[in-house]
Amino acid sequence: MKVTVLVPTYRRPEDLARCLSALLRQERTPDEIVVVARADDEATHACLAEHVTPRVLNVVVATVDEPGQVAALNCGIEAATGDVIAITDDDAAPHADWVARIAAHFEADETLGALGGRDWVHEEGRVLDGERELVGRVQPTGRIVGNHHLGVGEAREVDLLKGANMSYRRAAIGELRFDRRLRGTGAQTHNDMAFSMGVKRAGWKLVYDPRVAVDHFPAPRPGEDPRNAQTLASIRNAAFNFHLILRGNLSPMHRETAWWWWALIGTRVYPGLLHTGIGALRAGSPAVAFARWRAVRGGAREARRAIA
Repeated sequence: MKVTVLVPTYRRPEDLARCLSALLRQERTPDEIVVVARADDEATHACLAEHVTPRVLNVVVATVDEPGQVAALNCGIEAATGDVIAITDDDAAPHADWVARIAAHFEADETLGALGGRDWVHEEGRVLDGERELVGRVQPTGRIVGNHHLGVGEAREVDLLKGANMSYRRAAIGELRFDRRLRGTGAQTHNDMAFSMGVKRAGWKLVYDPRVAVDHFPAPRPGEDPRNAQTLASIRNAAFNFHLILRGNLSPMHRETAWWWWALIGTRVYPGLLHTGIGALRAGSPAVAFARWRAVRGGAREARRAIA
């Protein structure tokens, strides 16, 4: 079984060097590494030219002209030749047994379409540690449980995977590609959710194994999809993407249940009326809370119109 590692990158040469160094230390050498870079990203191309790893590993550089993670990932899928495509971020460093564990899972189960694992998040000099059994699930209300960075226990089936650590069987991908309808100029938030749920919807099994692990050093995102300093435009885009994915993957009854749950209750990230009220009381700034709510519901309504 041939394993291709796919790494999209943009102007993070130090992060990319760390990622490639981690791939160099793999117990099972990846058969191919596809690095997707923008043509005008001189820092990345200099890193690839100077870093020792490309001279040791089979590194293919795929050039993309269009901005955004969706275009980069689709470019990488087209360039990859492996039976399994293992995707990680340029700001991640796979553990030494990462490729070996991925290959073992896919070799052992022909019904396995996609595999995810834990990303150990390093933030402000510490590791975000914790233990969660519930990972990667869509609940009956339409609420999404992530927790991929905190998962413990044995390998088990899930509903969705996280982009920093997810692998796909080429046969399961087929003609599926990352959704170009998703909004944003940088990360295009939730593209990993859309892609993994699409594979599951096609009838393939999705599994999460916390032992398939990477270290993750979240770096600043370019474009209008920042990690922490969100604008109202980025919030609206993210909400549009989120609801577009839910509506495209849930049954009609489940989708309507989810619509009303998110409208009335929601979460801190995508607040409904309840969480908007809580946020206004906690922050002492109703104007800020309701501005976020309007952005979220605006994106949700646009997604509802896109998929009636």
